[in-house]
Amino acid sequence: MNSIPSASTPPLLTVRSISKQFPGVKALNQVSLSLNQGEVLAVIGENGAGKSTLMKILAGVQAPDTGSLLIDGQPVSFSNVEEALKSGVALIHQELNLCDNLDIAANIFLGREPRNWGIINQKKTYVEAEKFLHQVGLDLSPRTLVSELTVGQQQMVEIAKALSVNARILIMDEPTSSLSLHESESLFAVIRELKSRGVSIIYISHRLGEVDELADRVTVLRDGENAGHLDRDSISHDQMVQLMVGRNVSQFFPHTPHQPGPVILEVKNLRTPAHPNHPIHFSIRQSEIVGISGLVGAGRTELMQVLFGIDSPRSGTISVDGQTVAINSPRDAIRAGLALVPEDRKLQGLVLEMAVRENMSLASLSRDRKSLGRIDFAQERQISSEMIDAMKIKTPGDRQIVQFLSGGNQQKVVLGKWLAMNPRVLLLDEPTRGVDIGAKEEIYTLMNQLAAQGMAVLFVSSDLEEIRGISDRVLVMHEGQLTGELPREELSEEAIMQLATGHTLDN
Repeated sequence: MNSIPSASTPPLLTVRSISKQFPGVKALNQVSLSLNQGEVLAVIGENGAGKSTLMKILAGVQAPDTGSLLIDGQPVSFSNVEEALKSGVALIHQELNLCDNLDIAANIFLGREPRNWGIINQKKTYVEAEKFLHQVGLDLSPRTLVSELTVGQQQMVEIAKALSVNARILIMDEPTSSLSLHESESLFAVIRELKSRGVSIIYISHRLGEVDELADRVTVLRDGENAGHLDRDSISHDQMVQLMVGRNVSQFFPHTPHQPGPVILEVKNLRTPAHPNHPIHFSIRQSEIVGISGLVGAGRTELMQVLFGIDSPRSGTISVDGQTVAINSPRDAIRAGLALVPEDRKLQGLVLEMAVRENMSLASLSRDRKSLGRIDFAQERQISSEMIDAMKIKTPGDRQIVQFLSGGNQQKVVLGKWLAMNPRVLLLDEPTRGVDIGAKEEIYTLMNQLAAQGMAVLFVSSDLEEIRGISDRVLVMHEGQLTGELPREELSEEAIMQLATGHTLDN
């Protein structure tokens, strides 16, 4: 279907001069956009740019202060989600909203079950659910419990649920953030099929490669305002970055080579519980940034967890500054000079209900406590103040509850918590996952600064551009085995992928 309407046909959705203000924050200021039938419109911007607020207004979660919405050229106003759904607008949240104790059919029609004389018609529910599952390419029984599904399959159920209410506009918020490569490709195929049937999609993602692949047009927000629009022929990584950050990022990966010093971390014959048959050997020198690459299931996170004492090794030794250390708990790792920024900051890195100040001081409470175990509140305030300034954390103050910060600023709180401990080795597991392009650049710059100060940095990333951009060396893993090491001058996607799939470079 042609997604470009004729001159006489209004856009399916028109947003005119929407503004929204919260206490102390102007989230949106005169934002406008349009969406045509059968079109994928990407809305991008840094964390805090106003994307989420705009999507909540479109989906009826929040009301705008000023401005207007039109569907098919007719003004509409949503006071709740149900009204938006009746107009064909459905929001699929990044955090999926399914009941895992119910089956697929019950989730699709939750609250809207087909009934006869007030009694749920189970047979019709399953028949109808199967139709929508077929539309999203999900070959599963509608009687399957959601708890048995992968995240990718749950994502498809959410889309099927939206189609069951005749959604004409699907808003997808970071839909691939928790998906494998295969699941992402399946999602893209469904998006293209929906587009061909006239469904319009607003696609929000920090992954600009996905935007380039899927979007017909791009709308960019910056600081709550329109920063620009790109038509299909104008979409490129550099153009999107320039509009998002307001400047030309010619050197996005600020790698600065440093003269490596003596070995700080050395691992010999280390066998992880996940892959006990593959001993691992490597070392990291002072002022080095070493990347760990590999496919999903390669054992990268498992290695990090053993190094930090979350899991105990089956055998082998870990040495710091030439001294063998026994690391059987995170406390042991911290004493040895190691710090870990985990893959899932919300689950493992932060206490979301606590303030920035309290999160920032968690790692150093034992070190800085007063007599009788009392908290040194003056020291806590000092650490918080210093790290907020050093990390350039955007927050109204250190009493702000951390769950209300953007993803990038939450990640900076986790980093600041550990940097307050002055570690010898900084372990980073997917340090830029789910953060915007500006925060990514700030994290890359910080990694370089820490290396310049003599810290050893070991980081895991699934982003090959990132691995190539800031690593001095790269260790590549495959199914728990270290298959090779690449110096910076030999880094290429081909070389990394060859090792990541279990081959050697001379095969």
